[in-house]
Amino acid sequence: MSRSNRRIILASRPVGIPQARHFELTTAELPALADGELLVENVYLSVDPAQRGYVNDEDNYAPPVAVGAVMRALAIGRVAESQHDAYPVGDYLYGWFGWQERCVCRPDAVLRRVDPRQASLSAAAGLLGINGLTAWMALHDIGRPRSGETVVISAAAGAVGALAGQLAHLAGCRVVAVVGSDDKGRRCVADYRYDAYLDYHQHIGDGLRRVCPEGVDVYFDNVGGDIADGVIRQMNRDGRVIQCGTISIPCWVPPPQGPRNEREILTRRLRMQGFVIFDHAARYDAVAAELAALAASGKLRCDEDIEQGLERAPQALVDVYAGRNTGKKLIQLPL
Repeated sequence: MSRSNRRIILASRPVGIPQARHFELTTAELPALADGELLVENVYLSVDPAQRGYVNDEDNYAPPVAVGAVMRALAIGRVAESQHDAYPVGDYLYGWFGWQERCVCRPDAVLRRVDPRQASLSAAAGLLGINGLTAWMALHDIGRPRSGETVVISAAAGAVGALAGQLAHLAGCRVVAVVGSDDKGRRCVADYRYDAYLDYHQHIGDGLRRVCPEGVDVYFDNVGGDIADGVIRQMNRDGRVIQCGTISIPCWVPPPQGPRNEREILTRRLRMQGFVIFDHAARYDAVAAELAALAASGKLRCDEDIEQGLERAPQALVDVYAGRNTGKKLIQLPL
């Protein structure tokens, strides 16, 4: 096996949304495996909005990627060499393997084992990866949707939102998508079982009163900002807000200013809770099995937007932030 490894490194520190110019494709030699280490050959690289936080020098819950280091990313890979008895050659894994062809790592980089019989390998990075796991756990743990309630989901056509919408529909709710175009709205209704949609380029308050005449019971927020401010002001008493993402905020330094929601939370008796999927590792396999069963029965659809070649990864991240993806964004590498 060749010991060279092509990888995408962070070439310079961005402020706000990273651009392709902030990354560089380089080649380095792989080290020999030490005791307890694995060599993983990547098959699918994940492209996620959270990667903005990985590279910005902001107030993050994890240190940012160092300039010159491999871009932090989740990936699906196959064990090619192993110095660990629990991870034999040929196993497929999902973990922090980075934007690179191969990764030398220890088991603490692994999030879960991948069973190719459960679903496709690509599904393990989307439907059964952090996107599907987030949609299921955040909706049910925090949103607790009840039949007949109205659920509003922002970034509704995205990798998390598309699945959350379908899960809310399965819970018997009326589900409303907040999207950035009529094309995405129509796709949400036709493919992801949403009942209605709202283009956020319209006045959010007027639009919500039109599509949610009985108010909002659960808000699954993937974007924050003005959209969240507008939805919260249309929520019913005892509503639940799931804070799952903030992709509409280009930069957190300095913190953006906007309307204050304390009065709305108080008078509407709202419950608002943040959700980070990495707090729930013990449940990954059980929830992934639930999602795989729903998909196998035809009750859950997960679209994928797959590009070929490591060099496409930086622009793919730019495209995700611009809303140009049509499903879970992945980069496929040859095995």
